[in-house]
Amino acid sequence: MSRRLRPLLIGFLFACAATAAQAQAPLPAKAQLEIEQLITALGSSGCQFQRNGSWYPASEAQSHLRRKYDYLRKRDMVASAEQFIERAGSQSSMSGKSYQVRCPGQPAVASSTWLTKQLGAIRHARP
Repeated sequence: MSRRLRPLLIGFLFACAATAAQAQAPLPAKAQLEIEQLITALGSSGCQFQRNGSWYPASEAQSHLRRKYDYLRKRDMVASAEQFIERAGSQSSMSGKSYQVRCPGQPAVASSTWLTKQLGAIRHARP
């Protein structure tokens, strides 16, 4: 290896190691709590959840989002409630179709809108 390439290679390896260390940082407790509250809020909402063209009860939506959340956590792909909404709660990762939430007596809305509104309520309710 040439003398000029060695420092570049070492610098590159240090940068990769630093990036990997940052990516494996634990999910902040506040984010964990907010995400759990969002999933629970959907599960107890009495609303229906549409994914890939079919409507499901809130309990099934809760299970589905929890599985997606677990997948993201295991891969260090979520660091905030906003990332959870964007990466797990907005659209199907298989089809790319947007999710919808339909609550009794209200029109269906994009799940990202519904979840973001719930997140605002969660944060507002916190002392």
